[in-house]
Amino acid sequence: MCDDPILSIATRLRGLREVLELSEQEVADSCRISLDEYRALESGHSDISVNLLQTISRRYGIPLDVLMFGEEPRMNSYFITRAGRGVAVERRKAYRYEALAAGFRDRRIDPFIVTVEPAPADAPMHLNTHPGQEMNYVLEGRLLIELDGRQIELNPGDSLYFDSSLPHGMKALDGRTVRFLAIIYRGMNLVDRYLSRTDFSSQEEFREHLHIRVPEHFNFAYDVVDRYAAEAPDQLAMLWTDDKDHVARFTFADLKRESDRTASWFRSLGIGRGDPVMLILKRRHEFWLSVLALHKLGAVVIPATHLLTKKDVVYRCNTASIRAIVAAGERVITDHIAAAMPESPTVRALVSVGPEVPEGFLDFHRGIEEAAPFVRPEHPNDNDDIMLMYFTSGTTGEPKMVAHDFTYPLGHIVTARYWHNLHEGSLHLTIADTGWAKAAWGKLYGQWFAGATLFVYDHEKFTPADILHKIEQYRITSLCAPPTIYRFLIREDLSRFDLSSLEYCTTAGEALNGSVYDTFLAQTGIRLMEGFGQTETTLTLGTFPWMEPKPGSMGVPNPQYRIDLLTPDGRSAEDGEQGQIVIRTDGGKPLGLFKEYYRSEERTREAWHDGVYYTGDVAWRDEDGYYWFVGRADDVIKSSGYRIGPFEVESALMTHPAVVECAITGVPDEIRGQVVKATIVLAAEWRERAGAALVKELQDHVKRVTAPYKYPRVIEFVEALPKTISGKIRRTEIRRDDASKKG
Repeated sequence: MCDDPILSIATRLRGLREVLELSEQEVADSCRISLDEYRALESGHSDISVNLLQTISRRYGIPLDVLMFGEEPRMNSYFITRAGRGVAVERRKAYRYEALAAGFRDRRIDPFIVTVEPAPADAPMHLNTHPGQEMNYVLEGRLLIELDGRQIELNPGDSLYFDSSLPHGMKALDGRTVRFLAIIYRGMNLVDRYLSRTDFSSQEEFREHLHIRVPEHFNFAYDVVDRYAAEAPDQLAMLWTDDKDHVARFTFADLKRESDRTASWFRSLGIGRGDPVMLILKRRHEFWLSVLALHKLGAVVIPATHLLTKKDVVYRCNTASIRAIVAAGERVITDHIAAAMPESPTVRALVSVGPEVPEGFLDFHRGIEEAAPFVRPEHPNDNDDIMLMYFTSGTTGEPKMVAHDFTYPLGHIVTARYWHNLHEGSLHLTIADTGWAKAAWGKLYGQWFAGATLFVYDHEKFTPADILHKIEQYRITSLCAPPTIYRFLIREDLSRFDLSSLEYCTTAGEALNGSVYDTFLAQTGIRLMEGFGQTETTLTLGTFPWMEPKPGSMGVPNPQYRIDLLTPDGRSAEDGEQGQIVIRTDGGKPLGLFKEYYRSEERTREAWHDGVYYTGDVAWRDEDGYYWFVGRADDVIKSSGYRIGPFEVESALMTHPAVVECAITGVPDEIRGQVVKATIVLAAEWRERAGAALVKELQDHVKRVTAPYKYPRVIEFVEALPKTISGKIRRTEIRRDDASKKG
């Protein structure tokens, strides 16, 4: 290896790119620089900034030290740098860096001596950003720093401490060389404490080396949030805003203080270990305080949607023996709760977080203001205690109660760190209501393990332009949303918004249409990375950062789970053959898999028996190991010997401008067994054309877009599709209506 540090780093960059089988253009795009700029870096003919190396380190999972020095640091107690012996990490006309702690492992700060040579007065100020915080202390000379649009002059002995995610740059003044001490604080994440290895560059490495340590009596509130509060109290945990432009920022110290007060008050209401408490809080920031408080008490958190009616509330209260309800103080919510109370004998306390506190409800904010100092329970929980329960949406019957134990948050380390690709300094937005499991996936557990900040937008009505404006306004770096949301976003004129802060985008909830993927990529330069899982699991299949996505594919198995595809006769499906997605548990329950369907041994045995959990979802696997969604097992249509998945036909129909929504079902046919039926909601401008001609046009369209045998022989136009409370289409109801009409 050559002695020139720039050429050495350039050689390592080229080697990394070749190992990952990336093109120069792909790496340039990921670094948001031009192809020529990247080629100059890789050839060693251009300066390589620390900020750029940090970007590559995060994007491709290679430790920064390895990129800079070619080997892992070895010291873990102390490391001495003698005067003038710092390791040079870059050399350029204007700047020289000497790393002062190159050999120290697991650094949380990076100290450098930086030398800035004088530049012409009219030379532009080069600005950059990076996650974390930074302190600059001037040793000699006068330094001009531009920070977020302000210019600040520093003399010897002066220092500046700032949020390094703000644009900043520097120049030497008076035509003299400046030397200063720069200390860059990386931020904090807890992934390293629970994983034996955190850097992966291939699926093979991920599968072989992923191991998550599970401590005894793990409690997310104490072991993650309170740990942050002790070690990085001022680190921003959550940035909350609403559609009325209210803004609230919560550091980890804030979360600990407020969740302690909330826990103390909840305890005064008689809530303790094992007590079920339902939260109907929309996206109010009190949701996070309540969840953490209930975890601290060892109670059971039951998030619920604000769309529940009196009947829904009664069902949940009695099925789960709910002891208390904490709700947003809006009449549409509290009236249903109050109406349900005469039929809900287990409920002992109703709490409103405002703005209204109706009669019969306690005032959340007054309660925590008056709460006594919190004392941690001596033994709040065991790992296998129930921590969290979700009522599934019930597409085929009454909702089931999915119970997760206290180790469940650990399962979401992979969700956030390796699917969302989050890091210290990430500002992550998952678009989901807190009543559904997607909130646990993207608005709570894994994101804080990774040291990211949650961005929460509390809004009444989804408006694509509003979401895009928030991304622009707050410089959001990571977005996760269902494909439907991305379909709405790409209908906007994205050129009107500055989306340059976005680094990574993920999607789940339904399979992604290729046209949505292609359009979003063309307009933003960002690939949508798909994933799959259920309320009963964490991420089970995903497209990870080192992979090339295949639009429409759910990705490959998360190594936490032993995934298989089983055919109806019980065989493991071959590549290209459809089978039900299952999780093998004969070696033990995987981390992240649910504990049981609460109080329903029969339903639990139906889905989970003989060492296998049956997801009920059908897919096929290609020769590269990528999984492709077909549909729910009950929804697969068998017609003339063909097995047809609803999603394939729905995807084809959705590419026609007339179709707003559709549902594909099978209807009995004496000759073919079943034929494909499409129930379609038309766009307003097409409704007058509903008739035989449009039916033929849509049928021909499907024949062109997908295999002709999949086309819908029956088409019905409707005003709306039957849906569950969570918005999922109830195909069983369509089939039942068809059967009643025939009868």
